[in-house]
Amino acid sequence: MTAKTRYDVLSSSRSQFLDEAEQASKLTLPYLIRGHEEHVSGMKNLLTPYQSVGAKGVVTLASKLMLALIPVQTSFFKLQLDESQLGQDMGPEIKSELDLSFAKVERIILESIASTDDRVAVHQALLHLVVSGNALVFMGRKGLKIYPLNRYVVDRDGNGNVIEIVTKERINKKLIEDKLPENYLQDKVISDNYGDHDDECDVYTHVKRENNRFVWHQEVHDYVLKGSQGKSPLDTNPWISLRFNTVDGENYGRGRVGQFLGDLKSLEALTQALVEGSAAAAKVVFVVSPSSTTKPATLASAGNGAIIQGRPDDVGVIQVGKTADFRTAYEMASVLERRLSEAFLILNVRNSERTTAEEVRMTQMELESQLGGLFSLLTVEFLVPYLNRKLDSAQKSGEIPRLPKNIIKPTIVAGINALGRGQDRDSLTQFLTVLASTLGPEAIGQFINTDEVIKRFAASQGIDVLNLVRSMQEVQQEQQQAIAQQQQMMAQQQEPQMAAVDQKRAQAEAQMMQQQQQQQPPNQ
Repeated sequence: MTAKTRYDVLSSSRSQFLDEAEQASKLTLPYLIRGHEEHVSGMKNLLTPYQSVGAKGVVTLASKLMLALIPVQTSFFKLQLDESQLGQDMGPEIKSELDLSFAKVERIILESIASTDDRVAVHQALLHLVVSGNALVFMGRKGLKIYPLNRYVVDRDGNGNVIEIVTKERINKKLIEDKLPENYLQDKVISDNYGDHDDECDVYTHVKRENNRFVWHQEVHDYVLKGSQGKSPLDTNPWISLRFNTVDGENYGRGRVGQFLGDLKSLEALTQALVEGSAAAAKVVFVVSPSSTTKPATLASAGNGAIIQGRPDDVGVIQVGKTADFRTAYEMASVLERRLSEAFLILNVRNSERTTAEEVRMTQMELESQLGGLFSLLTVEFLVPYLNRKLDSAQKSGEIPRLPKNIIKPTIVAGINALGRGQDRDSLTQFLTVLASTLGPEAIGQFINTDEVIKRFAASQGIDVLNLVRSMQEVQQEQQQAIAQQQQMMAQQQEPQMAAVDQKRAQAEAQMMQQQQQQQPPNQ
């Protein structure tokens, strides 16, 4: 079965998800998903929604997810040594050297990510995830490539594992002429089903799982392009199919916008009614009584402060008189906007003169705690294969040394794990605060191990304490050295006084001996 035929077969099960994604995109970011048309040029089919709450919520949520999954200032993973595989204990000096080597490898990977546009592509993929619930990421040699839902199909097994992917993209014919037989595109009879243009054609990429690896190739008009074949193991597969929320038995995910589609539709309708009603209410129309002596032309041409003849009762202004109705619609729209802001984790601080920093922090913590369920799936389906692919590419290119898989294992410390560390930090802070307020500040120094508290705070912030925080042994040694230096200084200060005392004592002894000699009778 050709790739095009397989794409058409799998497209039937994608239709309902694509329809919902198109509705969600129209109310948030219309340019993301343009329906079943894979290739649409221009903006003639895009309609701007009347409200911007959906667009703001999608961008805010995607930005928070990206900063949580791939932080800018800290590493999202950590290389650890599996001591159970070594079979012997290691000294602290060897562990410190290995930690330094692992930290160097982590910096190399982070620098390679910073030098590419990976974060831009990841943010774009997260936008598609929030709106449509699905996105396909291809990790090529030149960077990441994002496929929206309307340009790929996927098939999964009962456990949700990907077993087949087919993508569709349109490229220029000149780019693939050298990979096809001579005059292949000109001589071939092209039907309307292929939808080719004069200078463009559709390329299908077929990815299949075979045993413990993935294999793929590209086809143009059922012909396999030369040099398009590829393969990779399961753990370093460059094709990453992402889902936002999963439903058992479904090949595609559900987006965040789809969960609140009712509120978005209601807010869109109310906002449109308010905008159109306000425009109608803002229109000023004067009416003049037919029996009035004041002519409409005279009234229209009169300037500001002009004096004309007429009766005020003969001239009136048309009013809508829908103020109460507008207020009801506005209050309902405000309620919907507040609910959507909470759903998309938009921080709305209470507007008052006595808003404290603690109130803002607690509000932000409450919003971020809702990300727990969102982080879990993205950590497993995106961060793990993304990191494995990055490490594999860096090892093949020689940027980092080969890492033995059975001894060194990478661990994700971002996403849901970072959220858990934040909860640990808050719990530890609250515990110390309660202890100090209940038993007094001196109880912390008496019962709490300060060294362990510092290490736990550093771990909750994702900070490596190696060569940064002094150990208790080092602190005790420095205290002993300080005491010895102080005693030595005191001894040096007391040396002149002791020398003077010794001199006086010697003089007194000499005087006593002289007196004794004088008192003795002379020898006869």
